[in-house]
Amino acid sequence: MTTIRRTARRRMLAAALVAALPSGAVIGAGAAIGAGAAIGPASVAGAAARIHHAPKSWAAESTAQIKANWRTFFAGPTPAARKIALLEDGAKFSAIIRGQSSSALGRSTSAAVTSVRLVNHTTAVVRYTISLARKPVLAGATGTAVYQARTWKVGDVSFCKLLALEQVKAPACPVARG
Repeated sequence: MTTIRRTARRRMLAAALVAALPSGAVIGAGAAIGAGAAIGPASVAGAAARIHHAPKSWAAESTAQIKANWRTFFAGPTPAARKIALLEDGAKFSAIIRGQSSSALGRSTSAAVTSVRLVNHTTAVVRYTISLARKPVLAGATGTAVYQARTWKVGDVSFCKLLALEQVKAPACPVARG
């Protein structure tokens, strides 16, 4: 590794470690220097490990939010306003969602998410099963979750596919070209 690369790498690590330090901490070789606690090699290694695992934390949090939001969106008792908020561009589908929420069939719906695969920071592939009155009616379906307005939402393309299965036409859904 060239000297320039090593220097740049050290600076990045140092900046990351400083960001991970508690306020008032001082980096030293053992004893406290000035105010605050000294940070020794063990603390530096711990801070580096926390920084290294940050993406895994993001992935775990995103996956948990996707699962929870899909269950909530498809849960019959969830108020229509909440469902609209959990659907990508949900306002475009508000009339359909309100109609489904008021039907007996709509109130008996639920979903179980079996897997989530994060594609990038704004898209995920979701495998799920939809049940009516606790009986699976659509098992192993695949849909898309979309990160919009700081929330993981049910992708409108997935919702449109479900509407097509119900033979419901929605102006907000793209027209399939054959």
